[in-house]
Amino acid sequence: MTGTPRKAVAEAIATFLFVLAIIAAVNSESPLTPLAIGFTLAVLVYSTGHISGAHLNPAVSVGVFLRGGLSVVDFVSYLVAQFVGGTLAALASLAVWPAGGEAKVIEVGPAFFVEALFTLILVWVVLNTATSKDTDGNSFYGIAIGGTVFIGAATVGSISGGGFNPAVALGLSVGGYFDWASLWLYIVAPVVGGVIAAVLFRLLNTDDAKKIGA
Repeated sequence: MTGTPRKAVAEAIATFLFVLAIIAAVNSESPLTPLAIGFTLAVLVYSTGHISGAHLNPAVSVGVFLRGGLSVVDFVSYLVAQFVGGTLAALASLAVWPAGGEAKVIEVGPAFFVEALFTLILVWVVLNTATSKDTDGNSFYGIAIGGTVFIGAATVGSISGGGFNPAVALGLSVGGYFDWASLWLYIVAPVVGGVIAAVLFRLLNTDDAKKIGA
């Protein structure tokens, strides 16, 4: 398998594993849950990055696309793969854990703000550590990306549930952890954050900007 199909399958598998690990961590009720989620993302980024770039997150793919790092075909295939992976993970989790007993209740204003803000930070970190020519070949990008999610989950998880990822949000909605009525927020806010991060990257790295969708 080569090309776009190979990359899409890698995105689907890694997103499946990420969402399944999140559900496992949440059900553990451990105070280390944010750390477990961050480290899971880090190891999946390291293990999948050489195939697809290891986005595992539609908001990240939006940012990379606008930065000029994805073709239109790859972009669409990544989005489909990530949402499919997240959904299948939630369904598979039901074989081990019961569906979430009570969906996360959020206040729209604060939740939208922190979801957009921390996704902006996440996509900013991804673009500058995993796609920039100035940091090409580094070995710290996975820890930086996973560490960002750990910080977000640990600091504002109580406000929004710490999604920062539409595919994760879909999976957690399927699993009963997030309210379906709030799914729009978990999609729109991260995409807003991803778009802003991409715009900032292009403004500050004009020598590294690529044609969008090329």
